[in-house]
Parts: sequence; structure tokens; C-alpha cells
Amino acid sequence: MDATVKHLRIPPEMAVYAEKHEIFDLIQALVRNLIIDKPTDPIQYLIGLLKKESIEVPRVILLGPPASGKRTIAKKLCERIGAIHITASDILKADTDITRAALQYRQNNQDVPKDLWIKLIQQRLSKSDCVRRGWVLEAIPKNGEEALCLQEAGISPEHVVMLQAPDGILTERILGKRIDPVTGDVYHVTFIWPESADVAQRLERPQGLMTKDLMRATLELYHRQAHTLQSTYRSCLRVINADQPHVDVFAQVLTYVMTRPHSAAPHTPRILLLGPPGSGKSLQASLLAHKYSIVDICCGELLKAAAADGTSMGELIKPFLESGRQVPDVMVRQILTERLSRLDCTTRGWVLHGFPRDVDQAAELQEANFSPSRVFFLEMDDDVAVARLALRSVDPATGERYHALHKPAPNREVQARLWYDPWDSEEELQKRLKDYWSQTAALQAFYPQAVRINADQDPHAVSECLESVLVGRLPKVPNMQPSQALC
Repeated sequence: MDATVKHLRIPPEMAVYAEKHEIFDLIQALVRNLIIDKPTDPIQYLIGLLKKESIEVPRVILLGPPASGKRTIAKKLCERIGAIHITASDILKADTDITRAALQYRQNNQDVPKDLWIKLIQQRLSKSDCVRRGWVLEAIPKNGEEALCLQEAGISPEHVVMLQAPDGILTERILGKRIDPVTGDVYHVTFIWPESADVAQRLERPQGLMTKDLMRATLELYHRQAHTLQSTYRSCLRVINADQPHVDVFAQVLTYVMTRPHSAAPHTPRILLLGPPGSGKSLQASLLAHKYSIVDICCGELLKAAAADGTSMGELIKPFLESGRQVPDVMVRQILTERLSRLDCTTRGWVLHGFPRDVDQAAELQEANFSPSRVFFLEMDDDVAVARLALRSVDPATGERYHALHKPAPNREVQARLWYDPWDSEEELQKRLKDYWSQTAALQAFYPQAVRINADQDPHAVSECLESVLVGRLPKVPNMQPSQALC
């Protein structure tokens, strides 16, 4: 066969390395920046990008009507993610020719021409602090035309947040608005009052505070412009209700900004399910494998299959399985890594459960270059786990499974021949649960991005929780909590 046309198989190690270090995303980011900035020397420009601490920096636009809390949210957001807070007044502070020209228009009560205003924004965003740390534009752009001009200039946000609240609430907020003259922070006599008595004493009413009529006219103008802005940024827009405590509003904004944009990079699922006995790991693995065409790997079943094959390794582990003793880690690792190295796992991905049971096994899995891309802890109380397992049975004649509470035997004849697995006795379960919880804290520390899911609910609800994390990219923002609880 001609070597130029034969099919080539890329070693699985290359895909794992590329995903681990986000090589595909890096190339995508380099090409995008190259097209947007159009440097005269592309090679030197790319070298400069690669020398930066991070190519992917926050680029956020925060929009909303007057009194929706944009300033408060923008300040807190920048403190949290380390970006630069940019407002219209900040853009006009630079001492340049175009800034002075724009101020001249302002002094004459004229609108700054669009092309001049866009140049001012470009000038501010091109400074080293914005390039290095990213930016949050507050109330910029103001209308659809300005948004299109920004896009033509290559200023494209990754996240756009639009705050919304009823006009009556916004009017009440604007009338109760107070400003700290020292810090410029915004407070409210009803909604946000400072904790410090000294700060409360020096608060002032804003100069030129709007009347109800002026506020009504301003809101009408905003609503006409907001529809066009939503259409312009629909691919990256999140509308958030601002008529709730500002702490809750900020939490929703932060969660969205932490969400990473969709990537076209190839991805092979490598899912790890951990949880106590009875948490539904096998069922959820089966559902995921069926829906996403990935390989379901149960470590216990894998060992039984190896023992039944009659191979030399199978003969070695058979005595351990027959006596109920734990198979040595060396043997488990050899059998597991051989299975995960097969073509179906490397091309389609896998969902693993029953391994690892402790940190040492987790470290061995990582050293073998089989690091999971998603880790889930299915959590439930011990009483629920015991009720699920100790009361289940199997009809040896038909293979049908029953449960004393949820699916009892249909008649006395079936009831009489039911078989109960001694492995599921309450005494044995309590021992297994104790062993699991003794290792859980260390495993959660080993997998800091693991997601905890409440397994004490309908299996389909658990599946939805799992899939909500699988379909999106993991957040890549500092100061995140090491693990997050869902459902």
C-alpha cells in the first residue's frame, strides 16, 4: 500500500497529551488573535503571545438599565477574576489627542462620533494591563450600532451579561441611590446599606439625581436599544434577573463568566464514577455508555472476566476472587491498563467505576496516563445505601431482580425461591461503607475538580446532573471552589 494514502493511527498518548495541555485550544486561540489583530510580523506576534502568562483572558461586557447594579457587580467581578474594570469615564481619562478631541465634543454637549469613540475604546483595551489581565466593559456598547462597530474593530467579548429588572424596581432604586465620595462605591437606603457606620455617615446623594419622569424616558430609550444588543450578542449572551439580592446576582454572573466558551477541539470522554455501595454507579455508567457510545468499564466485572479467560493472569487472580480477598493492586493495574489501552477505549472514551478505591490506586491510574477528564462523587446517606442493597434479591429461575420495598415479588412462589447475595448483608454493607468513607476525603483532595452529585433521587435526575457537566467545559478561572455540589 502507498504510504501516502494508507490510514494512520495516532497513538493514544498524543491525544491524552493534547487534551491535558489544551494544545488544540491553544492553536485555536493563537489563530483567532492573529486574525483579529492582523500584525505586520505574524511570527514575532505569536512568539509574544506564547510568552504571556495566559492567552485566554476574561473579555466581558456587562449591560443593563440604570440602577440595575452594573457598577456593583462589575467591581466585584473584577476583584474576583482579576480583570480591569472599564467605564466610559475611564476611557476619557487618558491624556491623548483623540481623548481631548472627544472631551471637546462632550463640553459642547455633542455626541462623540462613533469612529472616534471606537478608537478610544481600542486605545484603552490595547494597554498592557488589559492585554495581560483581561477586561470588563461596563455599559459599553450602548446600542446595536456601537456594538457592530466594536465587532468590526476586532473587539469581541467571550461573555456578555445583561441585567434586567422591572421598571418600578429600577425607579425605586435610583431614588434611593447613595454614593461613597471616598471610594465611589454605590449603596442604597433599602437594598444595599454599608456595614461600616463611618461609611454610612459620609454617603451622599448623587449629583443630578434623575426624577421619575426622566427615569421613565431613560428606561424607554434603553429598552429600544436592548433588543438590538441582544440580537448582536445572542451567541454569548446571558440575561440575568437583577430583581434579587445583589449577592445572588453576582453569583449567577460569576458562574456564567467562569463558563468557558465551546471548543471545537476533539475530546475523548474519560469519566470516573466514585461513590458508596448502592449509589448507582453501575446504572449511571450503563446509561452514559449507551447514550454517548463510550465503553463501560466496571473493575469488578473486568477482574471476573480475566479470571474466566484462563490466562496466566486470570489464574493468578482467581484464588483471590474465590476467597473474597482483595486482588493486589499490581495485578488490578495490569489488567485495567491493558483494557483501557484497547482501540475502543482510546477512540470512543470510557466510563470507569469500581476503581480507584484509595489515593494510591488513583495515583497509579494517573501515572499510567489514564487520567480522567471528569470525576463524579455520587453521594448518599448510609441508611439509604443499606435500604437499597440489603433488601434486593434475584429470582434464580428467571434472573429477574426484586426489591422488598420498591419491587416486591409478585407471588409467594417467587418469594420462596428468591436469592439474597451475602455480599449485600447489612453487616457486610456497613463494613464496605466504612472502608469507602475512610478514603473519600483523600480522594476528593486528589481530584480537586470533582463534582459531587446527590444520588438519593430518581436515576434519570442523577443522569441529567451528570450530563449537565459532561457537555460543557470545566471552568478555568482562579479562586474557584475545589469541588462543586449539584442537584
